[in-house]
Amino acid sequence: MDKHPIENMMSATLENIRDMVDVNTVIGDPIQTADGSTVIPLSRVSFGFVAGGGEYTQKTTPPAAQEMPFAGGTGAGVTVHPMGFLVVSDESVRLLPAQHYAPVDRMIELAPQLMCEIKNALMKCCKKDAPESAPEKN
Repeated sequence: MDKHPIENMMSATLENIRDMVDVNTVIGDPIQTADGSTVIPLSRVSFGFVAGGGEYTQKTTPPAAQEMPFAGGTGAGVTVHPMGFLVVSDESVRLLPAQHYAPVDRMIELAPQLMCEIKNALMKCCKKDAPESAPEKN
């Protein structure tokens, strides 16, 4: 049994979408920097698809005498929205957003890094205040 024309149109459109949108579109190829860090681009991809069609009869010939003509069409749209960059280094992993956030969002994002910096500063301060260990007496 032959495929209906709408099935052929849908298959061709979906195959083209599959070629355009793959995992490398969402998570880009890693980029090595001079300092040894790796930068990975991140994107949000969305797409839509529509197909439609119909068969119609002609008034001049009876429908049973010939195959009914088909009219149809398909359409698709793809949007790629950059979200940010994942920066991976020996010491940390950070997300650098590609869009502007409200100050509160930025503060929440930087809170873990700030806590780490405070902890490191306190550790240095405690080491300075600790008395030098006296040499042992025999």
